[in-house]
Amino acid sequence: MTEVKYLRKIQSFVKRSGRLSKAQSTGLNELWGDYGVNINEKILNFDELFLNKNDITLEVGFGNGDSLLEMAIQQPDQNFLGIEVYEAGVGRLINEASKNNLSNLKIIKEDAVEILTNNISDNSLSCFQLFFPDPWHKKKHHKRRIVQTSFLDLLSKKLKNNGIAHIATDWENYAEHIMDTLESHPHFKNCAGDHIYSVRPKNRPLTKFENRGQKLGHGVWDIIFTNIKGD
Repeated sequence: MTEVKYLRKIQSFVKRSGRLSKAQSTGLNELWGDYGVNINEKILNFDELFLNKNDITLEVGFGNGDSLLEMAIQQPDQNFLGIEVYEAGVGRLINEASKNNLSNLKIIKEDAVEILTNNISDNSLSCFQLFFPDPWHKKKHHKRRIVQTSFLDLLSKKLKNNGIAHIATDWENYAEHIMDTLESHPHFKNCAGDHIYSVRPKNRPLTKFENRGQKLGHGVWDIIFTNIKGD
């Protein structure tokens, strides 16, 4: 419990605010009832939330939502739960989800660590996604990086046995940190082999930001591990 409070106190994100477009405002307000999840102290019942028993993929920090939207469209038999505090991104994704009549996507606008700790059952997630998290590149800010041993302790509890943790970053130093932290954790095993980065799987869409970076010669590192709980 001490580690979880530590994670909560030292936030790995910065809330960004600004003027919302009409579409973003529509998604955030008028369409919230269709896609937004209002959080209370109760554990989320995914069967009731999605009205089915399909596997759950949780994505934390989806930004403007392009990648998560594409995945939800391409995988209708998989349920997707996105957590993001950036209101413009939340509003945009909800508006686009409505345009595509998606029924397998829900959104939470809260602190991901708090939600994982208080509102998600153990052994309930089939996949966890974290794409391009804030690298907090200054050494004095490394403690703010979300991928820490204490966070992996929490994540391992929420993932099913053999569940997948998929992280991608365009900061090599952060990629090395993520790789080392995951490989040193007793409940995670590298799907690609010891200290090997994975090839971007086809189910992770190439974003405009990433495509632009690749044209400029910027690297991207995909790190995919499976959760092994043991006996």
